[in-house]
Amino acid sequence: MAILNLKNREIECKIVYYGPGRSGKTTNLEHIFKAFQKHVKGEMVSIDTEGDRTLFFDFLPFGVGKIKGCDVRVQLYTVPGQVQYSSTRKLVLKGVDGLVFVADSLEVRRKKNMISLKDLQQNLKDYGTNIFEVPLVLQFNKRDLAEQGIPLMSTEDMERDLNRQLKAPIFSASAVSGDGVGQTLTECLKLTLQSLQRQFNWAE
Repeated sequence: MAILNLKNREIECKIVYYGPGRSGKTTNLEHIFKAFQKHVKGEMVSIDTEGDRTLFFDFLPFGVGKIKGCDVRVQLYTVPGQVQYSSTRKLVLKGVDGLVFVADSLEVRRKKNMISLKDLQQNLKDYGTNIFEVPLVLQFNKRDLAEQGIPLMSTEDMERDLNRQLKAPIFSASAVSGDGVGQTLTECLKLTLQSLQRQFNWAE
């Protein structure tokens, strides 16, 4: 849930990158941190766990407008995707305002994508939140690997697996090269800010 800081005239909100282990969540945030450096406030914090990481940093997207005369400060987070860090994933999700689900396009990761999406849905439910009510964007990552002859799922199959009911916006991407990373974030920011506008209007 976004926090209104009247003293600083800021609204703080939280966007979380979720998905299976090694799908490219960390690479997304590392690319955003470098590419949008002038919008980043402070350092990127990395909490290392064995074989995975949780990252977060403050992001001040300019040109998105104000809410109630306040600037919008976004905290971007990743979650560790590996199974053993379920409690950390759930903790990072607390108070989330927007989500990017990073799905792995590799054929061998199909089941992991679906398990991770169910995990996300359950964790949100445990917080009393419906996945259909949270701004959500899907990113089909690693699309560039097709050029190397690596077997990938078609975007149609991935959409059938992951988006049949959600009907969320989808972006094909390569987090390594940065293709689709900015577009994914921009769409999630747009949906999140629209949601916040509604929340703060209702709060009056």
